[in-house]
Amino acid sequence: MVAGSDMMPGQIPDPSLTAGSLPSLGLLAGISATTLTDQLKLAQDFRNLGAMLSPLHILGRLGKRPLTAIKGEMDEDDERRRRRRDKNKVAAARCRNKKKERTDFLQRESERLEVVNSDLKAQIEELRMERQTLMVMLNLHRPTCIVRTDSVKTPESEANPLLEHLAAEKMEASK
Repeated sequence: MVAGSDMMPGQIPDPSLTAGSLPSLGLLAGISATTLTDQLKLAQDFRNLGAMLSPLHILGRLGKRPLTAIKGEMDEDDERRRRRRDKNKVAAARCRNKKKERTDFLQRESERLEVVNSDLKAQIEELRMERQTLMVMLNLHRPTCIVRTDSVKTPESEANPLLEHLAAEKMEASK
């Protein structure tokens, strides 16, 4: 048998040697080289098995879709989002324009109604003035009128005090 110190670099140790007889193995002293080699092989197998069972391995190898298919779907999603944004942009512009047109219409309608209102107020004032003129003319005409003034009733608010006085005198004189 060759002692551990007599071994040449690169030389495979005798399987019957223990780890304790090999130089500088420290904690592995007392374990046979065969057991140590088997455990190393087993650890290597576990590493391979672990790599095969990892989620990345499953995603990467077992269910992997071609990168071009994923990229194509991403491009389709981007295209769909872009079309949706464009449609939304057009709809928003249409909505803003419609709102602006409605506001402009209401503004024009308000201005038109203000003009109509001022015209109607002016017409009311003209009619009041005409009414006042006609009332004065009527009051001036009544004393000389041939038609009996008793048959024509004047509203209380429009009664002429002069005519009332004349009518009262006429009644007293007829008594």
